[in-house]
Amino acid sequence: MKADVLSIENKKAGSVELDDAIFGLEPRKDILHRCVVYQLAKRQQGTHHAQERNEVNATGKKMYRQKGTGGARHGNKGANIFRGGGKAHGPRPRSHATNLPKKIRRLALKHALSAKQASGDLVVIEEARVKDGKTKTVADAFNSLELNNVLVVDTNFDHGFDLAARNLPGIHLLPVVGANVYDILRADKLVLTKAAVEGLEARLK
Repeated sequence: MKADVLSIENKKAGSVELDDAIFGLEPRKDILHRCVVYQLAKRQQGTHHAQERNEVNATGKKMYRQKGTGGARHGNKGANIFRGGGKAHGPRPRSHATNLPKKIRRLALKHALSAKQASGDLVVIEEARVKDGKTKTVADAFNSLELNNVLVVDTNFDHGFDLAARNLPGIHLLPVVGANVYDILRADKLVLTKAAVEGLEARLK
């Protein structure tokens, strides 16, 4: 399929051929869901921890005699039923990551790109570059393109454009190698440069 290519000033700058095997699929929500869950689980730190009975700083001396007190028998102040005692079955540091085959991850990325194309939220620009590299220039360019919450993907970002775009809320930059399902779906609009289109097609073929 063909897509129009726009300049950063929102002027038509030709067209580009999009591979139907990457941008023309019927989006499957189940595959996209599996990949998003995989990504969010993998990014969890898993460093939560609560001290258990053997880790709290409490005396192990028997608190009072075994019999004759009218109360239950106790021996260790670190038991979980006491204030300051250890937590029973508390959280321990662990990895939350799950396994997802590489073929499914690649397929999910294709479906995410196809979903943006199908919904009309895919914009192809000639290059992500401005003359003076000022934040105001980049902001005006995105306003002319009517883009607010947007993910921009390129093979190699211009240094001035990169620095200027960092100051703008809602503008996120990713290289082709870092393009992923979660970030693509989270953005309202997906902006690809012509070089990014070629890079994604080479990556996913």
